[in-house]
Amino acid sequence: MIYKVYYQESQLQVPVRENTKSLYLEAADSREVRALLADRGYNIELIQLLEGNYLEYEQASENFHLEQF
Repeated sequence: MIYKVYYQESQLQVPVRENTKSLYLEAADSREVRALLADRGYNIELIQLLEGNYLEYEQASENFHLEQF
């Protein structure tokens, strides 16, 4: 399954909406997503499962790039 993760780059700073970034990755579930990103020190705001029309919409975006682990 493909997930979209919204995150802040630092856990030490107060989250600001304008600084929220996102990435896409393939994992079995949201626990695996957190485990894969644990060593990066991100402040994860939301992990969203992409499927159906929403996945197609995201894949059409020029910013769509699956992270490789």
